[in-house]
Amino acid sequence: MKKAGEIMTKNVITVNAGDDVEKMARLLLEHRISGLPVVDDSGKLVGVVSETDLVLQEKPVRTPFYVVIFDSPIYLEKPNRFIHDIKRAVAQKVGDLMSTKPYTVGPEASIEDVATIMTEKDVNRVPVVDDDGKLIGIITRQDIIKASFGDTDR
Repeated sequence: MKKAGEIMTKNVITVNAGDDVEKMARLLLEHRISGLPVVDDSGKLVGVVSETDLVLQEKPVRTPFYVVIFDSPIYLEKPNRFIHDIKRAVAQKVGDLMSTKPYTVGPEASIEDVATIMTEKDVNRVPVVDDDGKLIGIITRQDIIKASFGDTDR
């Protein structure tokens, strides 16, 4: 059975948390990919950003439900989600838009493990990291299909 390290893409296009959202969008379009790992200056994975994050940025922000009693609003739901959505809507930097807890695997993970993460967590890509959390590759759904059914480009 093949391992993650055997099927991963090794030359990964990445962004940094301080990069502009516009740069990230250009990279997605230029390379026809749907997401990017976010790394720090040492190459350690700190997040993932995707087309979905850009689409969510365009979604209208819904204010939390509240009632007013004695001229004071009382929120019927936590305003944390509202604050998070506002930050996403006005994000200018990748760090404001990225998911900070990506699902990852090591190079020895099986294809089954990677496929399980993708289907159960509904993600399109799984970064491959070493023991120090440094990005060494990425596996997409396309990589899983190629590994399972052979390269159909022949």
